[in-house]
Amino acid sequence: TSWPIWLLPYVRAVMATTSCKSLRPLNLDPPMHAEVLTTSAGIHLNGPLLLSPQVHGDERGFFFESWNQRRWQNVLASHGQKAPDFVQDNHSRSSCGVLRGLHYQLPPHPQGKLVRCVVGEIFDVAVDLRRSSATYGQWVGAHLSAENHQQLWIPVGFAHGFLTLSESAEVLYKATDFWSRDCERAIRWDDPRLGIAWPVVHDVDGDQIPASLSQKDAVAPLMEELSAAETCK
Repeated sequence: TSWPIWLLPYVRAVMATTSCKSLRPLNLDPPMHAEVLTTSAGIHLNGPLLLSPQVHGDERGFFFESWNQRRWQNVLASHGQKAPDFVQDNHSRSSCGVLRGLHYQLPPHPQGKLVRCVVGEIFDVAVDLRRSSATYGQWVGAHLSAENHQQLWIPVGFAHGFLTLSESAEVLYKATDFWSRDCERAIRWDDPRLGIAWPVVHDVDGDQIPASLSQKDAVAPLMEELSAAETCK
């Protein structure tokens, strides 16, 4: 383009400013904090990750990205894991004292889950079912709530369950495979071998609320009854 001589200094100034801006690095993916959880014995349990997103808030409210594929891949890669694809989103609502779990699915449809609580508070648990793992049969837990916005990544090879601590709780989770009636399995929530330290829940009068379970979860087998060779269709 041919510019008038008197306009050239302004054109050069604009082009220089534009060039500088184009060279400025853009922080499109600020790091998401990921924490490796420890068992009650103080042992790091590799696999599950407690994720804390960047929350932007002011007097009007808040905003955060609950899931970002690029950041998700970077976070898992930094912990030696390959980011799986999610195929299903689930949403549950539970009353105070409701305990769901411990659930998992057998191959060829095992599920990894990314769990968060958007209303109320839960105590979320992952149990290591990887028989080749040094931490087989051990568990980790985290408080997830609408206030802390944290999420728990539970990879394939772990059982999952949670206890509702608030008057009610709504839980959203992304799954890496579809639900399968034939492959779904459960372990007893109070298996003494696991020794999960579930929080004690009280009502408004201070009385303890017993865990409320589905019939299927109430009669789930103990971990020692699981078959290593069991598969499904």
